[in-house]
Amino acid sequence: MYVYVNGMVVSEEEAMVSVFDHGLLYGLGLFETFRWSREGVFRLDAHMSRLQKSLQQVGIHASLSIAEMKEVLATLGEANGLSEAYVRWNITAGTSPLGLTAKVYEHPNVIVYMKPMPPVVAHKTARVLSLPRNTPEGQWRLKSHHFMNNVLAKQTLGDDPTIEGIFLTANGDVAEGITSNIFWLYDGDVYTPSLEAGILNGVTRACMIELLRQAGYKVVEGLFPRSSLVTADGWFMTNAIQGVVPITLLEEQQSRACDEVQQIQHLYIEARAREMG
Repeated sequence: MYVYVNGMVVSEEEAMVSVFDHGLLYGLGLFETFRWSREGVFRLDAHMSRLQKSLQQVGIHASLSIAEMKEVLATLGEANGLSEAYVRWNITAGTSPLGLTAKVYEHPNVIVYMKPMPPVVAHKTARVLSLPRNTPEGQWRLKSHHFMNNVLAKQTLGDDPTIEGIFLTANGDVAEGITSNIFWLYDGDVYTPSLEAGILNGVTRACMIELLRQAGYKVVEGLFPRSSLVTADGWFMTNAIQGVVPITLLEEQQSRACDEVQQIQHLYIEARAREMG
């Protein structure tokens, strides 16, 4: 695999950063994951905007432009011989002396990873996790290197890609999946946890809220107990790699809204096709 590191495309054996990178020492790093193809990236502007705002919040100075991102992705795709790929665009604080600092990080490390797209999962089952969702490091959850909570949850489920774990908050409200945002249908309306639940403001989540409302659905964001989730008519999860994935079984409850969830899935597929040309 070839990796982009600070302006250069190098083999994975050559890719390296300093042991004094504060992304390694203190978790000061942010990233975006998305699906790339030669046609482009769906909602790339939204990914870039979220990353830029997050960098500003943690004091990492890094300039980004859509044109530069597209050029890097095309070059890296060619180097890896891929026409479609799973991408992680990663920015760490960069090298700095041992110890915390209040200064802005002016020399971050920009690392872009690319691998073949994993097989598309037609549907998933879901389990409510006993491990609670940790609270955000700041006011809102960032897509940061602080991933211990996700890793511990994944260890309880194993590596089966057809199973997603759903976090509850410490107060017992529905939060999000290990690698996804969660939606459910009840009596014709769509429900999803609000950002006040400490969840990530997923790019695909925001896209689906917009598409659902345009299609005439009432989308309710809020704080919801576990019972609201497990008694729903049906469920689906979202992320930028897999898009919209139906959940057919949650806590031994079968979905009663498979057809409607498939229609919702097609809202995403059609929107992606329109944007990608």
